Amino acid sequence: MIKSNKFIFWAPRIISILLILFLTMFSLDVFEGNYGFWGTIFALIMHNIPVFILVILLIISWKHELVGAIAFVLAGLFYIWFLLTDDSMNAKFEWYMLSWSMIIAGPAFVAGYLFYLNWKRKKRKKK
Repeated sequence: MIKSNKFIFWAPRIISILLILFLTMFSLDVFEGNYGFWGTIFALIMHNIPVFILVILLIISWKHELVGAIAFVLAGLFYIWFLLTDDSMNAKFEWYMLSWSMIIAGPAFVAGYLFYLNWKRKKRKKK
């Protein structure tokens, strides 16, 4: 395998793993609350639902890159849509909200694009 092929293969997987770990960090704030043992476990599970979904998508994408390309781009778009339509912030849309969303959606877009490039390379290689 050529170095660029190795990069195209490993980069989206590593970016996805780092994104998942980054999202997992946000769930650690449940330990600050006084929920009790089962309440904390429940809150931890609830906070990590997106992480569980992304882990499942990464497992599927490891072999089927087109799934990863579509899924990670859609995950980034969903996050932006959710952030912009969230009523709990009690604020109208401001430009800086898009920059917030790029912290999470940006790596998802990059991973999706790299999964697409890897899928395209494999497809070309089969021909």
